[in-house]
Amino acid sequence: MADTPTHGNRPTRRATITDVAARADVSSATVSRVLNGNYPVAGDTRSRVHAAVEELGYVANAHARALAGTSNRTVGIVVHDVVDPFFAHIARGVERAASEAGRLCMVCCTHGDPRRELAFVDLLHEQRADAVVLVGGAHQDASYAREVARRARGLHAGGARLVLCGRPSVGHGVPTLSVEYDNEGGAFALTDHLLTQGHERILYLGGPPRLSTTHDRLAGHRRALALRGVPSAPELVHTGAFSPAFGHRRLAELLASGLEFSAVFAANDMVAIGALQALEEAGLRVPDDVSLVGYDDVPAAATLRPRLTTVRVPLEEMGRQAVRIAVPDAEAEAWRPPAEGRVRLGTHIVVRDSVAGRAGRAGRAVEQVERITESG
Repeated sequence: MADTPTHGNRPTRRATITDVAARADVSSATVSRVLNGNYPVAGDTRSRVHAAVEELGYVANAHARALAGTSNRTVGIVVHDVVDPFFAHIARGVERAASEAGRLCMVCCTHGDPRRELAFVDLLHEQRADAVVLVGGAHQDASYAREVARRARGLHAGGARLVLCGRPSVGHGVPTLSVEYDNEGGAFALTDHLLTQGHERILYLGGPPRLSTTHDRLAGHRRALALRGVPSAPELVHTGAFSPAFGHRRLAELLASGLEFSAVFAANDMVAIGALQALEEAGLRVPDDVSLVGYDDVPAAATLRPRLTTVRVPLEEMGRQAVRIAVPDAEAEAWRPPAEGRVRLGTHIVVRDSVAGRAGRAGRAVEQVERITESG
């Protein structure tokens, strides 16, 4: 009786797929195809089915659909942490595109644990998600890559797809889709911008050392130095977390140690926020004493003072593309991209107020810190 709604004093029967088919003058199979969006159906037929669904108030039985082994019309996204603006904006793109395609979006947070990431992929597979989107840099470990590849094959065998968003391939022939951005190229361009402003002692700060994102950004940074004939100094590379806390703590330590540099390349904008705080606490002005740049162009970059020069990554568009290449639009003819489907998006520098020409200020930051230390 709990499943039987009432109208006044009269119980009314809940509409079935057979009722919808009769009202639209089509077969039950056609109704199923329209509602699942998994088979091309003529536009006029789709319209009649949707009109019948609305008139009858039909609600699909998700439990029965699951027992039948079909999709539950869900897209899963696995991120490090939704508090981080990088992941939050990609997640927003995934959610919006999933909604447009008639899918529910499920967000899972790993907090940097690769075992949790694999467990979430398994869970989403059990839930019969249409697509699972893995976001952000991958751990550089061969056994981990094999585990991801195994899960990609399992999803593909069940009619779902694994989308790698902002991370490298897990092997040739593995049935994954990918949405990439020019990570290495952005770091190259940003470093070259600092070099053309006269900065050669550039401190590279942040990024977990075993993460593919860090590897690519450091590669672009070093390539720019090499092209300009500037030696790469190991003492100027300090990897670590992608967080304001790391940027603040490590830069404060380096300033106190007397390390000489005239510019800071923060591995992302969040690290740059912490670095800016450390510089201000040391009595140093950006960009007058030290130039500072970030990466990603999250909204906070434009509201800092000074406004942060950074690399813009099309975060929300990455999320949208991840869904678009993996699942068909419920209102369009169904389609599937090839197993090696790939989208590559560009990056570019956003020049703001945090970089100035060096103009002979070598060592000025260190000298000022030494004066502060002596006076203290």
